[in-house]
Amino acid sequence: MSEAKYWLGFNLVKGIGPAKVQALIGYFGSLEAAWHATEQELRKIGFDQRAIDSFMETRPMLDLDDCLVQTKAAGVALLNWDSPGYPAYLREIPGAPPLLYIRGAIKEVDRWAVAVVGTRRLTSYGRQVTRDIVTGLVRNGVTIVSGLAKGVDAVAHQAALDAGGRTIAVLGSGLDCIYPSENRSLAEKIIAGHGAVISEYGMGVQPEAKNFPPRNRVISGLSLGVIVVEAGERSGALITAQFALEQDREVFAVPGNINSPASRGPNRLIQQGAKLVTSADDVIEELNLTMVAEKTAVQLALPESVEEAALLSHLSTQPVHVDELSRSSGLAPSLVSSTLTLMELKGMVQQVGGMNYALAREPEPIYNIDNK
Repeated sequence: MSEAKYWLGFNLVKGIGPAKVQALIGYFGSLEAAWHATEQELRKIGFDQRAIDSFMETRPMLDLDDCLVQTKAAGVALLNWDSPGYPAYLREIPGAPPLLYIRGAIKEVDRWAVAVVGTRRLTSYGRQVTRDIVTGLVRNGVTIVSGLAKGVDAVAHQAALDAGGRTIAVLGSGLDCIYPSENRSLAEKIIAGHGAVISEYGMGVQPEAKNFPPRNRVISGLSLGVIVVEAGERSGALITAQFALEQDREVFAVPGNINSPASRGPNRLIQQGAKLVTSADDVIEELNLTMVAEKTAVQLALPESVEEAALLSHLSTQPVHVDELSRSSGLAPSLVSSTLTLMELKGMVQQVGGMNYALAREPEPIYNIDNK
């Protein structure tokens, strides 16, 4: 935990990015040791004078313990390169952010993520296509990544929420400076158990134009592939697609009317070799994401409590009455009823009339389950 404040400290120094952080760790062994570096040592490892001056001026002004307390008080978690929860795919890209600020939660299932990006001035066609593709992806267990901007980004995030899925929004500003402001409520919905809003920029950093291209590399870096729905010829979505290619991610594009300015970007990408997308199935097949839905189904079949495990051992595809389940399992009737209700909501069992229950599916054998 003591090391966390030094990752935060270097993040707050202008002019020290991923390459310089890597150089500091390589030379000093840790950022804690690097925080006490002399000007001569920084020059020795290749720091330019501007970065040295910035560090020397900023360091005495920062109370790192106080900075850490304020960050946590804002409900923000920090993940650095060494954190176990740092997104694995993002860690692989060149120039991965040394520090991520996070509200909400990034989970293991978010490894199966696809970015959906596009113009702020989307057409009705773009809006419908975005909703359809995102809904299809979410139903197959895929997390949606985008940039919380107006247009395609906002529609993609909202469609993911509407479909009961997860979504990650990547900002080009501090987490306390949501941009555009009209999407603050959308950000709060994401944070409230449906994904995460993240940034590599510190608290208070305003959404300057120079921040958005670096932001786009994070969007693609978190994802297995990037779908461009609608985009003009100079759209930021095309920058995201370029980052995706450089990061060895798949690039997908939705074809559009050749006379529509909003379709010039994706149509050009298709000419250049991007995968043409007409539905979520095209993406799922190309990325071999059918396994995500299958894994999710298996997880739903696993008991989450002693009571669920006990009832599953006495259930089959043949209906069994609640009273019989209570006698055979040794559980109180009220506990059996409440547990079965939860299991039904999760798709594990189904009521077939007259207080009789049966398994919703015939579970396949699962071995080496640790029931601790």
